[in-house]
Amino acid sequence: MAEGSPATDQEKVEQEVVQVENGPAEMLASLLDLQKNLTAQINMSKKKLKASTSDAEKQALEDEIAQLDKQLSETTSDFERIATGVEPALFLEKKPQSFSWKDEMASLLEPAIKELKRFTVRARQKSDLKEKISELELLTAAASEAVKHLESVIEKTTDKRVLKEVKGLLPEWRNVNDRLSNKLELAKRELGNLEEQDVSLVESSSKSVKDFFRARGLYLIVAVITFFAILFGCRLFYRLIAALYLKMGRNGKKSFKMRLLNIVFQVLSVVLAIVGLFFVLYLAEDWFLLSMAIIFFIGLSWTIRQGLPRLWQQGRLMLNVGSVREKERLLLHGVPWRVDNINVFCKLVNPALDMELRVPIEDLIGLVSRPFDHDEPWFPCRKGDWVTVNGSSRARVVSLSHEQVELVERGGRRVTYPTDAFLQACPANLSRNYRLRVPFGVSYGLQDQVTSTIPAVLKEYIDKRMEEEGYAKTCLNLQVEFLQANASSLDLLVIADFEGSVADILKRIERAIQRWCVDCCTINDWEIPFPQLTVHKVE
Repeated sequence: MAEGSPATDQEKVEQEVVQVENGPAEMLASLLDLQKNLTAQINMSKKKLKASTSDAEKQALEDEIAQLDKQLSETTSDFERIATGVEPALFLEKKPQSFSWKDEMASLLEPAIKELKRFTVRARQKSDLKEKISELELLTAAASEAVKHLESVIEKTTDKRVLKEVKGLLPEWRNVNDRLSNKLELAKRELGNLEEQDVSLVESSSKSVKDFFRARGLYLIVAVITFFAILFGCRLFYRLIAALYLKMGRNGKKSFKMRLLNIVFQVLSVVLAIVGLFFVLYLAEDWFLLSMAIIFFIGLSWTIRQGLPRLWQQGRLMLNVGSVREKERLLLHGVPWRVDNINVFCKLVNPALDMELRVPIEDLIGLVSRPFDHDEPWFPCRKGDWVTVNGSSRARVVSLSHEQVELVERGGRRVTYPTDAFLQACPANLSRNYRLRVPFGVSYGLQDQVTSTIPAVLKEYIDKRMEEEGYAKTCLNLQVEFLQANASSLDLLVIADFEGSVADILKRIERAIQRWCVDCCTINDWEIPFPQLTVHKVE
């Protein structure tokens, strides 16, 4: 006869106390009666087995005795569980197991998984109990129906042989019905106790958080503080050693020994910090936090393993033996930079932009630096300079960065260029001195003087007017030369070099030179030609 028996799962083993509040004495007495009936039934079946001569009947009796023994064992276990209030399975001796990597990893993950499952253990217990109660109700109803049917057969039958056999089956089925009823009552009591202890989701979550910080929060905080304390302590110790015993190389560069020691200290500080964190959790004997920390760092190590080639490149850069080196020049974002420091975060400086860029070392992988001359320009202009871009009108630089350049033209119009586009346009910087070329023409009637007398007289006059109007101090050079014989005039060229401080009035000075040339012609009675058209008549 097969019937459902309760399975003892892992969650029930972890439940230390079985709470049966109402009527434990009655339950224990009922279980003792059931044990007595089962024992009597087993003795009766054994007698039948000895007296039987049929192999088929012997096999059936042996199966029946084995089933009764199992039921008796379960009843004894239920009695002990109710009487002691604890789960007997907790004290069973475990069999020795052979070493297995899979089993070891499973045991490492087990505390974390148990802790995660603990939050839902009550809900799962309720669900299991409801399924068990539903199954026991069906079995109890079937057993009760069987008992009623046997009693009905006994009342109605007149055959003594049938009556004898049916009366022999009736105690067995009554025992089954009683045992199932007891199990059903026990399951209902356990479910009732769980439902009485239920609280709201908010209260449960709040209690779980409080329990976590009360039991593990302190250990976690101490472990994290220990991690960062060791990390920063090693960094401070390295700086002390570097300040006392290590010297900078030539031109302010770190020596190779200093860089190698820096990398060793950084790696060693991380390793010691991790060991310190594990040690705190080990002393606290909190296997959940310890296993979670081990899993985290194993995953981190696996991630780092995938990036070993990049780590190798970064290590070479930090040792200053890579493609980018300190105190050299490299191109980044289309702008030249001076590499001032290479570390986890690198310091790049552009003196012309008055900017300092802080970039992670991985951004330097694949770049190449080179030595530079101190006279090399770092940018075509500085803030406040006057420039012309693509032949446009002059404008003053008001904002500079590696991202964009903002200019303000005369009159206030603002123009913004992306830095790459600005550099590709090859801007002309007027604030570093500039030259004016002003052409001026006289008539062919002065042909005998235009290459000798007129240039000298015009230069002298322009010098005088520059002195009078305050431009002489900023004029670096002034030349008047014969330029060319044009179609209607003989052209002269006034060449004037000025300091960059007067770049903002460049057009004003150019107009002034034109004016001074006209005034000089008027004073000296030089004819200024105009375009002429000569018509030859054919006779």
